[in-house]
Amino acid sequence: MRWTRRDILLGSLASVGTLATVEKPTLAATASYFSGTSIDNGVTFRSTNFSKIDRKWHRQVVKYFSSEPIGTVVVDTTHHFLYLIMENKTAIRYGVGVGREGFKWYGRATIDQKALWPRWTPPPEMRQRHPELPESVDGGSPKNPLGPRAMYLLRDGVDTGYRFHGTLEPGSIGKDASSGCIRMFNEDAIDLYQRCPIGTAVQVLPHIADQAQNATQANQATPVE
Repeated sequence: MRWTRRDILLGSLASVGTLATVEKPTLAATASYFSGTSIDNGVTFRSTNFSKIDRKWHRQVVKYFSSEPIGTVVVDTTHHFLYLIMENKTAIRYGVGVGREGFKWYGRATIDQKALWPRWTPPPEMRQRHPELPESVDGGSPKNPLGPRAMYLLRDGVDTGYRFHGTLEPGSIGKDASSGCIRMFNEDAIDLYQRCPIGTAVQVLPHIADQAQNATQANQATPVE
């Protein structure tokens, strides 16, 4: 995996150097967010217990007004939503976890690489902060923080070091919790992966409240199965 984050800063940070955080919630708190298992491409993984998740973070179709082309992905980091722009002034909205303080970034990129059950290799900067981390974690491992899918964000053909990916911590969705990457429920990462071909345009913004349906209107939105 190339790591050229310092060469192509999308925001004002000097270095981010990570794919996911390593903070670990209590086992009891984490377990409550899972219910049963699912199988994907031969890998068994824990299913998200959406009955424990606030409905506003559920995947759903909402009204969305934008000049961006259909098929563009837009991330509202302030309100923790990812939008996939659809036809007729609508979008599929996903709840996400974004970079915590000191690890936020904004800018444009494209999804130029995708991986099923990706291998995770902590970058050097992360291993300096957390020397206990392994050199890598195999795809499909229950300890792999990328989950079932990763969509790699590049800019002008250069890896930004950021990804859209699943999570081991469903409770972190809707929070500033990562080290720059955009976390999704594992089921949502699988869904977005299927909908976004290579070359999909991505825009990460501080907020887009003027373009998208207010989060308080979530109960009026249409769930996406």
